[in-house]
Amino acid sequence: MPDKTIQLAVLDMAGTTVADGGLVLRAFENAATAVGIEVEGPRREQARRYVIETMGRSKIEVFRALLGDEAAAQAGNRAFETAYDALIDETDIAPIPGAVEAITALREAGIRVALTTGFSRGTQDKLLRALGWTALADLTLAPSDAGRGRPYPDLVLTAALRLGTDAVDRIAVLGDTTSDIATGRAAGAAIVAGTLTGTHDAEQLRAAGATHVIASVADFPALVLAH
Repeated sequence: MPDKTIQLAVLDMAGTTVADGGLVLRAFENAATAVGIEVEGPRREQARRYVIETMGRSKIEVFRALLGDEAAAQAGNRAFETAYDALIDETDIAPIPGAVEAITALREAGIRVALTTGFSRGTQDKLLRALGWTALADLTLAPSDAGRGRPYPDLVLTAALRLGTDAVDRIAVLGDTTSDIATGRAAGAAIVAGTLTGTHDAEQLRAAGATHVIASVADFPALVLAH
């Protein structure tokens, strides 16, 4: 029989391994105002709902969908990144309890670990530095490193290629959003798990195709090692 032991774990950051205190929505509010979306009213509420529904996706793709114009989308994305970067400096960013231990346990078991995000490379690096995580994982990836962000499979498949994974059915994915689940499913991962520490609830995660739903990243190593 072919070996199906998991070789690669691909974990999301904000909401999955990192508790950022709702910074994504706060940064979006700043960016929405900057690009002229009224502070109150149906357009703002519709945009806010869309951001929550698509949480986890590449932020430039979210702004493209909301604004319908490339120049406006780029301006919105820049405003978002600027706001998020400033909020990182003002906020106590912390790991989800058990995240560091979970990542360490996976690596000690011989499983390579990649941390992925929908943020820009610069914002991801700033977040990693704030957490002291620059050497925690084997690989970190932003959408610009892979080609496309979530819900496309590029982040997971890029991690597999860079870290020498033998087959997609030897990959485990963990995220807190339906976009994370869609990415793992599109990549063909054996385990596509949702965690309840972020944006979407168990019903939403299962409806998106999660193979498992767990309370937090702290439970992920046991799931992966039992596969």
